[in-house]
Amino acid sequence: MKNALALALTLLAAPALALDAERGAVTVTAVATGLDEPWAVAPMPDGGLLVTERDGTLQLIRDGRKKKVVGTPRVVARGQGGLLDITLARDFARTRTLFLTYSKRQGSGAGTALVAAELSADGRRLVNLRDLFESAPGSSGGRHFGSRVVEARDGTLFVTIGDRGDRPSAQDRSLHNGSIVRVNRDGTVPGDNPFVGVEGAQPEIWSYGHRNPQGAGLDARGTLWTAEHGAQGGDEVNRIQKGANFGWPVISYGVHYSGAKIGQGTSAPGMEQPAHYWDPSIAPSGLMVYQGNMFPEWKGDIFVGSLKFSYISRLDVSGKRMREVEQLESDETLRVRDIVEDTDGSILFVSVGNGTVYRMSR
Repeated sequence: MKNALALALTLLAAPALALDAERGAVTVTAVATGLDEPWAVAPMPDGGLLVTERDGTLQLIRDGRKKKVVGTPRVVARGQGGLLDITLARDFARTRTLFLTYSKRQGSGAGTALVAAELSADGRRLVNLRDLFESAPGSSGGRHFGSRVVEARDGTLFVTIGDRGDRPSAQDRSLHNGSIVRVNRDGTVPGDNPFVGVEGAQPEIWSYGHRNPQGAGLDARGTLWTAEHGAQGGDEVNRIQKGANFGWPVISYGVHYSGAKIGQGTSAPGMEQPAHYWDPSIAPSGLMVYQGNMFPEWKGDIFVGSLKFSYISRLDVSGKRMREVEQLESDETLRVRDIVEDTDGSILFVSVGNGTVYRMSR
C-alpha cells in the first residue's frame, strides 16, 4: 500500500513540518542542499555530515554549509561509477578513520575499489589514503558497481560488488563480479572466509550470485542484509549468509528486458531465496535496519530507498515472512540513494533527484 508521508516541504525555504506516517508524526528537514549527484551520507559524532558526490567530491556539512574535503581517490566517474559509498569506522571518534568505495581505473575499464583514510582534525583533507581492496578486472563497462561498505561487528569490512553487466560472471568465483567480499581493516583476507584455499576462487568472496547490491546494513544481531537490483522485476532484499549462492542469473523473480525468462526460473537446488522481492522493480538503493530509540515503533524494521518510484520502503521482519508495510513518499523522496541512522536515532536520507540530504525526526 502507498501510505504516503504527505510531505509539503520546500528546500530550506520553509520550516520543518510535522507529518503523519502510519505509526505517528514525523518531522522532515532539509539539512544539506545544492549537492551534485550525492551518493552516500555518513553522520559524524560531532554532528557534522560527510557526503560523497559521484564526480569524486567529498563534502563536509556543518550547520547547512558545505566544505570540500581534499585528498579523495581519483575516480572514474563514468556511467554508474564514481565516488560512491562512505562509512566511518566504529572508532572514528578516536582514530578519524573512514572507508570509501569508488570505481577505480583498470586498463580501459574500471572496477570497484575500497580505500581507507583519516580525516584531518580540521575536516579539510584526507590523509594516509591507502588501498584495501580492488575487484579483479572483469569488465570495461560502466554499470553495476554495487559499492556499499559495511563494518561488521568483528571489525572486518563487507563490500558489495555488482555483476558489472556481465551476467554469467556472477557465478564465476574466479572473479569478484556479483559478489559480496569481506576483508580485514588492513585489506588482508580473513582466514575464515568461505573460499580461502579453494582452487580458482577469489579468497575475499563471502557470498556470490548477486546482480547489483546497492544497499547494505547490519541488524541488531550483526547479520548483513542487502538490497539488490533485479532485471525487469525481481528486485530483492537478501539476508546474507557465509558462502551462499544467491542465484543470479540462474534464478530470479524478474525477466530480461526483452521479456525472456531468466535462467531456470525462480528456484534451483543450492541457491538462496530472497527474503523479499518487488515486482515491478523499484530500483532499490540504500538499506538501513533501524535500531534507534527516536522511533521505537520502527525498531528492527528495514528501510530501503527507491530510485525508480521515489519513495522509502519500510519492511517488517518480525513475522515468518518479510513484508512491505509502508511506502514513505513525497517530493522530498525523489530518487532516494542512501538512508542511514544518525547517532540520535533520527534518520538521514539522500535524495539524488533533489541534490539534498534530509532528516526524519520526531
